[in-house]
Amino acid sequence: MPITRSAKKALRQNIRHRAKNVSQKKSLKEALKTYKKSPTAEALSKVFQSLDKSAKTGIIKKNTASRLKSRLSRLLAKR
Repeated sequence: MPITRSAKKALRQNIRHRAKNVSQKKSLKEALKTYKKSPTAEALSKVFQSLDKSAKTGIIKKNTASRLKSRLSRLLAKR
């Protein structure tokens, strides 16, 4: 357990940030799963939005988001 005031505050922040990151990651995975089940342009837009937000906030890296967007676009083009 933290002892100093700053360590206690850091712990509180860590808990809040972790909850937000886990929530964002879960929504990204859910969007990907929905899109892969039935690829549509509307679903692709939602996935892109989620990927961009995740990359912006540092949950995933920028190039990872770009790679996924490329692959998902190809999946839609095949159908």
